[in-house]
Amino acid sequence: MPPIQTISTGFVVAMVGFFSSFPIVLQGLAAVGASDAQAASGLMAAALAMGLAGIVLSLWTKMPASVAWSTPGAALLAVTAPVEAGFAGAVAGFLVAGALTVISGLWRPLGRLAAGIPAPLAQAMLGGVLMPLVVVPVLAVAETPLVIGPILATWFVLGRINKLLAVPGAVVAAGITVLAYGDLGAFDAGGWVTAPVFVMPEFSLAAVVGIGLPLYVVTMATQNVPGLAVMRAHGYAPEPGPLLSVVGGFSVLSAPGGAPQTCLAAITAAMCADEDSHPDPAKRYWSAVMAGVFYCILGVFAWVITTFAGLAPPMVMASVAGVALLGVFANSTAAALEDAEYREAAVITFVVTASGVTVFGLGGAVWGLLAGGLVQVVKWVKG
Repeated sequence: MPPIQTISTGFVVAMVGFFSSFPIVLQGLAAVGASDAQAASGLMAAALAMGLAGIVLSLWTKMPASVAWSTPGAALLAVTAPVEAGFAGAVAGFLVAGALTVISGLWRPLGRLAAGIPAPLAQAMLGGVLMPLVVVPVLAVAETPLVIGPILATWFVLGRINKLLAVPGAVVAAGITVLAYGDLGAFDAGGWVTAPVFVMPEFSLAAVVGIGLPLYVVTMATQNVPGLAVMRAHGYAPEPGPLLSVVGGFSVLSAPGGAPQTCLAAITAAMCADEDSHPDPAKRYWSAVMAGVFYCILGVFAWVITTFAGLAPPMVMASVAGVALLGVFANSTAAALEDAEYREAAVITFVVTASGVTVFGLGGAVWGLLAGGLVQVVKWVKG
């Protein structure tokens, strides 16, 4: 039986992990063509995948291997233009990203290649992806201050008290906004339990290169690698290969249900691995196990969550997503510009990515990384 302390920690981890970022996942799925039913199915599949993967890895390794959906990956989708095949093409991209993660765990050269992308450029790409999203709350509060203002005020005040409470508090404030301004007569839980919607993938160059590769790169650089580092920082010594293969495998299995990418967690991994999880390091893995159980429960009721969120006034959920990403945006831009050696290439990567330009069906993230990489290579050759 898991210790009581780890059950409570797992519950907090699941609440923070789910409610701090589910608006971003919904926004990302909608941007690449998911219908309401497909978005609900995708949220359910993502929650079940990260819950089950966390349970399997933690029980297997006896380490607090916390698993999450890729929040940066979902943000990438939110600024990605749909491919010609619509959501079926996006699902093909999800499968490619998951398969590449599996291969990274089994074949070390690919993992080293992904990790070998200069961190400033990867972080600059992420910052450029997030830029259009984090400005939404500013635009929204200028347009409808009485609707958006209380949400931002809640986020700001709670963030001064405890950063972990800020975004869940903003989600609660958004829920109150729905109750106050939304059309509750249109609410239909549809039987409460989420019905899976399976999508047959349609592969294309745009799906593979425009969605799959950027999703894989941004998730490896900003989630999987930091997730391993967090575990090592707390005294654990995980073998990267099996962990990457498992989260990649769950990504592949959940992709036809609409889930973007399953990955190792960083922030919630620290919560599970910290001494507040349990005084005995050998028992902290139970926190990640219990978090996985609660993720699965939340996933089952994803339809209710997405239906309720769909009643929100315009820009409410996008504003919640924007404030949820501010911390990630701050960290990514700071990391991108920290090293003077890469600063010019990082700025170019950031600007091209943030422009949202689409050429030959490939979005700004791909062109940003290519442009920044080219600038850096030329600099090395001249130097």
